[in-house]
Amino acid sequence: MFVPGAKRYFTAWDLESIMNVRHGLAVLAVAVLLVLAGCSAPVQDPEPAASGSERVASPPANFSDPESDVLGWEDGYWYNEPISVDQSDGLSDEETRAYVGRAMARVEVIRKLEFERRVPVSVISRETYRNRSGGGGGTAGETDYSQWNDQVWEALFVTGESEDSNTAISTTRSSAVAGFYSPTDDEIKIITGTPESPTISNVTLMHELVHGLQDQHYDLTDRRYSTETQDGQLATDGLIEGDASYVEQQYIERCGGAWECVETPAASGGGGGGGGGGMNLGIFLTIFQPYSDGPVYVDDLVSSEGWGAVDESFQTPPVSSEQIIHRTDETPVQIEYRDRARNGWETFPQQGEDGSDTVGEASMYVMFWHQARESGAETIDPRTLSDVDGRYDTYNYAADPSAGWGNDRLFPYRNQTSEDGEYGYVWVTEWDTRADAREFQRAYQAILDAQNAEQRAESTYVIPEGQFADAFRVTRSGTRVTIVNGPRVDDLDDIRPRSS
Repeated sequence: MFVPGAKRYFTAWDLESIMNVRHGLAVLAVAVLLVLAGCSAPVQDPEPAASGSERVASPPANFSDPESDVLGWEDGYWYNEPISVDQSDGLSDEETRAYVGRAMARVEVIRKLEFERRVPVSVISRETYRNRSGGGGGTAGETDYSQWNDQVWEALFVTGESEDSNTAISTTRSSAVAGFYSPTDDEIKIITGTPESPTISNVTLMHELVHGLQDQHYDLTDRRYSTETQDGQLATDGLIEGDASYVEQQYIERCGGAWECVETPAASGGGGGGGGGGMNLGIFLTIFQPYSDGPVYVDDLVSSEGWGAVDESFQTPPVSSEQIIHRTDETPVQIEYRDRARNGWETFPQQGEDGSDTVGEASMYVMFWHQARESGAETIDPRTLSDVDGRYDTYNYAADPSAGWGNDRLFPYRNQTSEDGEYGYVWVTEWDTRADAREFQRAYQAILDAQNAEQRAESTYVIPEGQFADAFRVTRSGTRVTIVNGPRVDDLDDIRPRSS
């Protein structure tokens, strides 16, 4: 899971940092190249509404204010009204108001929804953002969460035993986030390296304004958007971030064509020296999945049924990353689990969903990709990450070993009877078919092989050294593959006794 607690930030990424990550991956995705170019095939406006009775109003020749609030006019500005904004020396308060007002009107034109009120926009330094988003903490609850979450990311072979997953997540986020919208504060924060003379990129402003619009219409603090599992979080973010990223890219396509857009000074887009330094690429790819597959998911809805289908999806959000990746309504199968641990081993009942997390298809894909790239595991060809064919797609998160996912529950365990405490986990995975289960098991075995695992007994392996040094028991029964992990072989039967 990404972050503890109910407070959620919905973010825009710094494109310069993303490009640096892409160079590290040896991937240049077309979708982001279009973003960086600032234009593509021009889109003409105004457009009729895709659903409902709302239509974009036609501005008068002198751009005078309408008698009442209309779609395409906001806070004193029409969507195509010229404004005098020069960011070369930073934004003044007057320029910021004009910039934000017209941007809100433009969001309305694309998204076909009316803002109910102005969205406040302020700037903070990247250092301030890093301080406020830092992981860790000293309370018992925070310590329990950190220990629990460390096992989740270790099970995915993304962070090792000596790494703190919360720190890795925080570092990855703070290196590449350009801005965020806080639904608890109803405010946009733009991250900049020059808060005394701030600049705001067009795409960051548009992205975060969509989150403000979503919050006004759907209330992003509602319980349906706050889930207890990693996969649930990726699923809801696939809709929320997909909506914002889709509008953002629709806006980009109008710049230089139908619309005049405010020029943003080079390397100012909120990064302020982010540059992607210190990123864990496995964590980055996991967190980025909603921004990659989400716009494709939203485009499918808009293209087939109009914006009304997106509005309906906000009422019943997706529940798995599988639904976002494959644009399917298939729901996860039920997994019943009874804890049978002994000799001091116990779960974390206050964390996740009754002590368990669900990592889902997207995170499993990242596991196979990350280990193929980092350890040479014969899981998938890591170059297929760039195999995309849609105008809104950035990365490809579909692969044979993770496709056919039915559900999974990952239970971290701890044993506090030893001086320093010891940890393990049970990961129950369910697949659509027996062939899917065999494919997952084969690829997982390839990870163990790449980590120089030694077989000690039937279905039992030991990684003797390194970041993932542990004992593993991997068994398959029909469509279910179960993985038990512990410090030593003897611990495996204590964490999850074999069925009699």
